Amino acid sequence: MRILVLLLLVLGGLRAETLVFFGDSLTAGLGLTEDEAYPALVAQILAPRFPTWRVVNAGVSGDTSAAGLRRVAWILKAQPTLVLVALGANDGLRGLPLDRTEANLDGIITRLKAGGARVALAGMQMPTNLGPEYRTAFAALYPRLAERHGIPLLPFLLEGVAMVPDLNQADGIHPTAEGQRRIAALVTPFITPLLEAR
Repeated sequence: MRILVLLLLVLGGLRAETLVFFGDSLTAGLGLTEDEAYPALVAQILAPRFPTWRVVNAGVSGDTSAAGLRRVAWILKAQPTLVLVALGANDGLRGLPLDRTEANLDGIITRLKAGGARVALAGMQMPTNLGPEYRTAFAALYPRLAERHGIPLLPFLLEGVAMVPDLNQADGIHPTAEGQRRIAALVTPFITPLLEAR
């Protein structure tokens, strides 16, 4: 049915709108099948209500904010209507300079908006073992960027999942299939009004 709707749109000269999840291994669903990653789960939930929307999982394992910045042109080739940027976790885990992470994320948002996409941002947080100063400063990047650009912010992508052993794989970082379902349950109500506001 969804394919039929998209085909009718194309034949009718209308373009399906595109939602892109732009992230790292958390978005790609490292260790899981593509269908178990939260972008696919969100797509399944949204499909009955938003049949004309195409969902793209643009998660690349290992991506830092700098790598994401280099991928913006590729993201824009998908002609995204809305992009949820979920990057920066690898920067934090590697202890990269926070000013560079913020500058990279700022550049990503700026270029996506200049390319005609609406942008939303997913916040990240670091484990406590990185120290309170770095952890606090890292978390503060995301609200600051959202306010600067006037874009919606999902405060923490892994809310209720991070540091919960049963919801993460053996590495303690990447969500299990159930963890990804929890993320999808968090992302869906955040993203839904943004699709309605097109």
